[in-house]
Amino acid sequence: MPQTFDHEYDVVVVGTGGAGFATAIGALDEGRSVLLIESTDKWGGSTAMSGGGLWLPDNPLMARDGAADSRDEALTYMEATIGDEGRATSRARKEAFVDGVEDFVTTAEKFGMVFARATDYPDYYPELPGGKIGRAIEVEPLDSKVLGGLWETLRGAVPLPAKTDDVWLLGRAWSTPGGFVRGAQFVFRALGGAVTGKRLVGIGNALATAFGQAVLVQHHVPLWLESPLEDLVVEDGRVVGVQVRRDGRTVTVGARLGVMLAAGGFEANKAKRLELQGVEGYPSGNPGNLGVPIEIAQRHGAALELMDDAWWGASVAPVDGGSPGFLVSERSMPFTLMVDARGARFANESESYVDLGHHMLEHDGGQGPYWLVADARNARRYLRTFAMDPRVNKQMRGAGIALKSGTLAGLADEMGVDPTAFRATIERFNGFARAGVDGDFGRGNSAYDRYYGDPTIRPNPNLAPIEKGPFTAIKVVLGDLGTKGGVLTDEDGRALREDGSVIEGLYAAGNCSASVMGRTYPGPGSTIGPAAVFGLRAARRMSSAG
Repeated sequence: MPQTFDHEYDVVVVGTGGAGFATAIGALDEGRSVLLIESTDKWGGSTAMSGGGLWLPDNPLMARDGAADSRDEALTYMEATIGDEGRATSRARKEAFVDGVEDFVTTAEKFGMVFARATDYPDYYPELPGGKIGRAIEVEPLDSKVLGGLWETLRGAVPLPAKTDDVWLLGRAWSTPGGFVRGAQFVFRALGGAVTGKRLVGIGNALATAFGQAVLVQHHVPLWLESPLEDLVVEDGRVVGVQVRRDGRTVTVGARLGVMLAAGGFEANKAKRLELQGVEGYPSGNPGNLGVPIEIAQRHGAALELMDDAWWGASVAPVDGGSPGFLVSERSMPFTLMVDARGARFANESESYVDLGHHMLEHDGGQGPYWLVADARNARRYLRTFAMDPRVNKQMRGAGIALKSGTLAGLADEMGVDPTAFRATIERFNGFARAGVDGDFGRGNSAYDRYYGDPTIRPNPNLAPIEKGPFTAIKVVLGDLGTKGGVLTDEDGRALREDGSVIEGLYAAGNCSASVMGRTYPGPGSTIGPAAVFGLRAARRMSSAG
């Protein structure tokens, strides 16, 4: 007998990040009914906590600005950076991503979302064939009061109207003219919002707010918080619904067209990460991402890929169970270098965060400890996001995470590294800084490195000698923005079995799925960009199949 459901919708979306909301927008655009379910008491997922950028090559905003890009260049670049890392990175999936960009942007705009280009932000390997500057887009800062009471349950809600290109310039707001101007613009933007009674938000909060306004507010799509997925409902090999724990009991929800798994990865599941990746992890993503939907999909025959990988990056060690501080711009600023437990450099500190994370793993299994070392001029000249709260700074000093000494020998002693080896590292690095060429790791060679550098430092904006005390060292660990392995899907987000056959009615996108980006990170927003595109493609496929 056919299953009788407590509730029924055309599309059921598990998860409330970018992939989930893009699926919802696609379903609404097709005239379908949607339910969003969320396992935690906060919606927005890692998207709401993120920088909010979407890497979308050959997007409509570029075309409107006359910024040259093309399908062929985008695919050439993706092949050069990603290569072949299994079925998740197939040519068909790369093409589907690039071909789905315009549909996502124009459909989101139709639903009231307003985008802007991050015109100065380069691809992470801009020198490779097809590389560009300015492929990422983001939502313009907007008034979060449009959410009404939903603001109270938005994950990581902070009224800060920042934009992507603010970050690199604000980092040097009091050391370069361009930084000062951007700092002033940011202040006036924030004050302007306050004066007009608006609660402006930017970056990840802005993207989540825009999605929430379009889906939850304007179209009244129901959102179930604290409603974790328990299982899929399957009839004759087809997924036809879900079992959800809601208000203390199991509720069944029918999905006439399909179920989308968009609930993130498993970065907060320490046991699973230790088993599959060899580390417990220091994630900066949604603490509710335990990987349960991935495990449920696997039980129902879904193939998994890339489960050993993550969107790695160096992070400031957390204090007393707090969150790690993901390092992006700080490790590229002059008057810094990074060393390992022996006091030696091991990588280009300014390279893309996923590359640095992989190098940490290759170097010593990601065990560390690592130290971000700086001389006094770094603290005076540049904004360091991890050192903005005096209370946290005090805690970091007390926990041995932030160290300080008037001499390099004293700092080596504080870090517990060999002072002779450390001194040799500093002297070699200082020679590179004066020459302007990093002869060991090429720091500053790429436009991506230089994006976060200081153009007033010559001859290399990323390199300056470590020679003025007092000297500081910040303890660094192997962090991440989330895991990147999950359900293997086709070019429309349909879940696949190991033999390549489709699990009818089941879809996955975002970090719940194996990433089309493989083991690399082609450009800013390479997590959310594909999440949104494949979410929308899945919704289109569901509707056409139904």
